[in-house]
Order: sequence, then C-alpha cells, then structure tokens
Amino acid sequence: MSGETGSTPAAAVVAPPPPIDLEAWAERNVVFSPQESEFHGPYNPNLFPYFTEILRALGPSDPCRIVTLAKSAQIGGTVLANVFTLSALDLDAADVLYVHPTTDNAQRWSKLKLEPMMRAIPQLDRAFPRRSRDGGDAVLMKRRVDRRASLLISGANSPASLSQVSMPRQCQDDLDKWENHPTAGDPERQADTRSAAREFAKIFKVSTPLLEPGSRIMRNFRDGTQEAFHVPCPDPDCGHYHALELGNFVASLEAGASPEEAHFHCPDCGQPIREHQRAETVRRGRWVASNPAAASHHRSFHLWSAYSPLQSWARIARAWLASRGDAGAEQVFLNDVAGLPYEALGEAPPWETLQKRAEAGHKRGVVPAGFAVLTIGMDVQGDRVEWQVVAWDRHARRAVVEVGVVSGHISEPDTWPRLDAVVRSEWRTEAGGRLAIDLAAIDGNAYTEDVWQWAQRHPASKVIMVRGVPGPNAPLIARVKRERRPDGKLRRYSARFYHFAADNLKLRLYRNLEKADPAERGAALFPAGLDAAYFQQLTAERRQKKIGKDGFARYQWVKAEHQANEMLDTMNQAEVAAIKCNVHTADEREWDRLEAERCGVPAAAQGDLEDLMGPIAEQPPVIGRPYSSGRHPAAMSERRRMKMW
Repeated sequence: MSGETGSTPAAAVVAPPPPIDLEAWAERNVVFSPQESEFHGPYNPNLFPYFTEILRALGPSDPCRIVTLAKSAQIGGTVLANVFTLSALDLDAADVLYVHPTTDNAQRWSKLKLEPMMRAIPQLDRAFPRRSRDGGDAVLMKRRVDRRASLLISGANSPASLSQVSMPRQCQDDLDKWENHPTAGDPERQADTRSAAREFAKIFKVSTPLLEPGSRIMRNFRDGTQEAFHVPCPDPDCGHYHALELGNFVASLEAGASPEEAHFHCPDCGQPIREHQRAETVRRGRWVASNPAAASHHRSFHLWSAYSPLQSWARIARAWLASRGDAGAEQVFLNDVAGLPYEALGEAPPWETLQKRAEAGHKRGVVPAGFAVLTIGMDVQGDRVEWQVVAWDRHARRAVVEVGVVSGHISEPDTWPRLDAVVRSEWRTEAGGRLAIDLAAIDGNAYTEDVWQWAQRHPASKVIMVRGVPGPNAPLIARVKRERRPDGKLRRYSARFYHFAADNLKLRLYRNLEKADPAERGAALFPAGLDAAYFQQLTAERRQKKIGKDGFARYQWVKAEHQANEMLDTMNQAEVAAIKCNVHTADEREWDRLEAERCGVPAAAQGDLEDLMGPIAEQPPVIGRPYSSGRHPAAMSERRRMKMW
C-alpha cells in the first residue's frame, strides 16, 4: 500500500505537461461583447475554421519560428495576436514583446484593448494585478506577480524600446506601417534580433498589405510557406479544392451580376459558389502551401474578407463597384477588403504622351461641362508663386483649367493683392456661366510665417495652408494645431493648416494619368495649349528603390536632376483642397444639386471670355464682386455652401 501510495506523486512529477493548445485556450477564455462582434459570446472555432491552423502554427508544438499573416482589415487578425500574446503570459509563462507602428499606437492598445482583456480573464487578472507592489502594471510594461512572465509593449518608431531585451515570444503588429528610423535603421530587423538568442522563439508578423513594391508583410509572406485557404466545389460530383480569389469573384460582376448575385465559380467544373454555401465550404476548407519547404522555419498565410462571416459578398461587391476608377478608393479596397497590396506605379506616362493627348482637350481657361467644383493649388518659391486651377466632377475626374505665375516673394506687400486676385477669380464654363474658386490650398513649407500672414486675409473656408509630408503611412490629411517657429516660440494655428500625404497623392495621380480615355472614372483632362514644360514638371518624379548605408532598401520619390516640379506640387495641393471639399465622398444627390446650380446655361449671355479676362499668367482675372461680399456665383451664401459640403 505504501509503495503504491508513493508511486503516484512520483509519476506526476515525471509526467510531461499537457501540450499547449491556443485554440482550446481561446475557447475557455475569450468572450466577445456585443460591442466587439455581432457573434458575441465565447470564441467559437466553428465560425472561423481558418484560424485553427494559424493558432496551431503559433503554438510551441509547431517547429516554425516565424508565422506571417497577410490579411484584410477587420478579419480577426487582432484576435489571433491577442490569443497568442495572452496565452503565452498565462500558459507558456514566457516574456512577450508586442510592437506597434508607433508608441502612441502602443499606448492606445494597452489602455483600450489589452487592459479590458486582461481584467476579463480571471487568472490573468490575478497574475497581473493593478498597482501591485509585487507585479508591474505600467502602460507599456506588465509583469506577473510571480515574475514568471512579462509583456513589453513598444513602438517601432522608438529604437530605445527595442534594445536591451531578449524575448522568446514576439508580435509585430501592423507591420506595413512600420517606417525606417533615420539613425537606427530598419525597426523590423531590430525587433527580430530581440529574439535571435532564443532557439525556440516564436515571432508573429501580422498586417494588412499597403504598397508594392516595398510591403514588409508581403515580403515575409513570400519568404514563408505562402499558404492559401482552399475550399471544395459544392458539387458532390466535382469536389475540386481551390482558393477564393478576387479575380474569380469580380468575373461574376463583370458578367452582369448584381451585388446581391455576386458569386465565385469552381475553376474546374464552372459550378457557381454562392454566399449561402460559404459557411459549409469554408468549414471543409484546408490550408495549401505553395512553398512547403519553408514550413520548418516560416509559415505564412493570406486571408481576405470573402472567407469571413463578418462581411457579406454583396457588401464586397458594392465596395468593388464603388472603387473602380478612383485610384485612392481602389487602394482602400485592395488593402482593406481583398488583403492585397496596391501596385504602385513608379512613374507617370511619358510627358510627350500626355501633351499629345491634350491636343484634343477642352479650351484653356474654360471649365468643361459637368465639372462643378473648382480648387486651386499654389506653390511658393523664392521669387514667385505658381498656381494651377483644377476642376472636379462626380466621377473623380479632374480637368486642368489654367496655370499661372504671380511674381514676387510671398512676404512682399505688392504680391498680396495679386494673390488675392487669383483666389477671387471666376472661370467661364462651357455652358457660358461662371464658377468661382471653392477652395485654395497654398504651400506653407518653406515660408510658413509669410504664407500664414497672407492666408489670414481670407476666410478659412476659402484658403488653407498645406504642407506635404513624405512616407507611405502618412495620414491623407491631418490638421496641424501647433508647432515651433524658427524663433522657438510656439505658434498655434486655427483650423486652416494641414499636412497631407504627398506620396499617396502622387501614386493616385500617376495611376490616373495612365487612363487614356477621358470618359473613364478618375481620368485627368488637359486643355489644348499647355506647353511641354507643364507636362515635364507634372511627371518630374519617380518612386525609386534606394539602398541605405545600413544595406536595407527604402522606397522614396526622387525628382529628375535639374527638373522643376511645381506643376506636380500644385496639382497635389489642388487635390488636397478638393478632398477638403469632399469631392471624392459627396453622394449622388449632392452632385445633382451642385450640377443644377453650377453647370446649367445662364439666363443671360455672359460675353466672351477674352473680353472679360486679361492675361492670366501674370495678372489673374478678377470678375464680379469679391467673395467677401458673402455671395457665391451660384447665389448661395458662404455658410450654406460649406454646410452642403
């Protein structure tokens, strides 16, 4: 009896611990609130069968060191990252490094996402008590009370936070938004080295792809197993397994299907695969690797919205239809819905092609029919201000109306009245009416204080100051509230100074310049009579691969040597003004109203344009009452016009 009694604890001592099962841990511990998911309640693997294998790869039983997930937005990648992180702190008792694109992102995630999750899981709430003397509970550093595990939360923009630590578990979130540091180099390589000393480390790289070439997540996907989720044909006589691909889905729409009828088809037998069959086909799906030789080191997966019950195929179809022809909307669709990178055109078409195309264009100085919004971009140089008037229509098309120059430095008093005249100018429409400038955007980069002083002569609804910022992850438009002046004093700005994503707008423009059909959505129209210098400046920059001193590749826009680029800059500034006027987001009803008010034939003849306007290049036209009288050319008040937009 005593021998048997003694054998039981001995067996327990030598028995191996149960294998760590991340999916089982999620079922026991992850509960979604109604605010988090329409599928609220405990985590249900039957709803997301494609997560099972990814969670297994993230577990310690899979020999791979790196797991990569290239994905659509809002498809559950954050859930996987949270399960990987919190299960490691709970079961694996391992230190974890969680890296976000920026420290601000890291702090928000810690406060708004991590903290509620940890408090909702009893054993983690006990292991990581708030304000404990034994444990750590700082925003960016969490430590178990028993000192068996810790969580370090960092920003990729902070090299110091990625140094002097060695971590067996690591999550690199939103990887495509990570930017190289000017002195420390590539933060991804720096983060990877934090786990180099751990033989059995596990690194989870997850992101929605953004731009290609240059996408970090797609580079990692290609380095790994390149797994796609294959589903069977619903026809029992076929059963062919294949991935759900965007081109397959779009084919049904191009064949005339409505969004509600959008579907895939089996590439083997042609059988339609409809949305009501999705749950069953996905339940029977399996991951298939194109590069299985990488499995022992790096498993990589691609997943997009078509597999997810969180988004209907009809909604995907409507998003695709709405994005066609609009380069900016196309990128959002490819990134967020299809989980694919946007192929960035590194350069515009040859300038000679654009000039030849313009020979059949509209009359210079006249707004083409159907273009109801006018904006102007103004680029400030040392001895002049160059400007470009651009018209916009409901189909995301732009039409150059006129370009010109105001000589003199922006700080000179006699320059200001001539700049005022540009902003107050009105332009003839093909129907014989007149349109005023809706919004002017002037460059505030080199001569910020001087530009600011002039801009304040006008309402913020008429003139804004802008500054282009480089980088693929810059926000499209962001208000500048305050910054240091050269004398060190803090300047506070009213709501009229904005940064904009210069790289993003160049990509949009150059893709749209490829469209030779002037009726195509997003096309750029040019008037006859623009000289070669205009088109050379418009196409002056290229997106090129540069190898830094650290040996790593970066992509940046480079201007051709000795080539001016003012027309490219003013075009981008004019588009910033157009975005502020909501030209890309206004609905059909708003456009109907705008066209009715602005594009119709006026009651009385307007006279010939040349009779009304002097030479435009040096002395811009001033027609009718200045806008400060409170009347729009379409007889709308300034307040009503801005409310409409």
